Amino acid sequence: MKIATYTRFGESARRLGMVRGDQIIDLEDNGIDGNMMSVITGGVDTVAIDAATVGKPGVDLSSVRLHAPVPLPGKILAIGLNYGDHIAETGSEPPKFQMWFNKQHNCAAGPYDDINLPMVSDKLDYEAELCLVIGRKCKHVPRERAHEVIAGYFCGNDVSVRDWQIRVPTFQIGKSFDTHGPMGPYLVTPDEVDDPHNLAIRCTVNGEERQNSNTKHLIFDCYDAIAHLTQSFTLDVGDVLFMGTPSGVGVAMKPPSFMKAGDKVRVEIEKLGYIENTVVAEDTQTVIE
Repeated sequence: MKIATYTRFGESARRLGMVRGDQIIDLEDNGIDGNMMSVITGGVDTVAIDAATVGKPGVDLSSVRLHAPVPLPGKILAIGLNYGDHIAETGSEPPKFQMWFNKQHNCAAGPYDDINLPMVSDKLDYEAELCLVIGRKCKHVPRERAHEVIAGYFCGNDVSVRDWQIRVPTFQIGKSFDTHGPMGPYLVTPDEVDDPHNLAIRCTVNGEERQNSNTKHLIFDCYDAIAHLTQSFTLDVGDVLFMGTPSGVGVAMKPPSFMKAGDKVRVEIEKLGYIENTVVAEDTQTVIE
């Protein structure tokens, strides 16, 4: 099942809908109240949603605006150096332990929203990534039970400001600029994905292929990630994990190739759809509210 957070054009209220083909069927209109957080808690009740929406009319996806499936996650965590080919292209050593960093939740953006080219840097890079969202509050989860806490999967782009990323030992600021976490286009429940560790993943910039791999090449997979993280701290409903990127990033090209205003970057993952974002110059106006 595919569940999307969206707004109708001309309205500001965010709604929840089930995507069926090229249509989206509103859940509230069909007796299912709540937002993404309430619907994914404990696992999406696909039987109830199917029963409520069977035979019900929808509207064209093109007539609504899709947002990040979880609009403001409590935590966004991303793992670095998690594909062997990406490690090789960066000249790094394979990690002995999982290497996690935070992306601030303000970076969350919709699947077709613009990406800011920062006023402070021209070293803007893409990273196609598989994302998962937590559906059950959890701690000390063994690997063999990790699948129980995953509410679903979607595409993500771990947009990176490379000079800010490497100027200090922690990646957090260089990975957390506003708009630098586009996600979506919708949450796909685990029953529809089957095996998250055998999905083709691809990234293009202006139609030129930059990344082409498969999640079977993950060094630490989704279940490893949950088992590892929950040894340290609780994962909450709505937390999002970015699972790393394969080779082909712009900073590793010879010469390096960074995104510029007007570029269109597309991330697509088998069974999960695609996100596509346009790079625009950042609004430099001071904001104090």
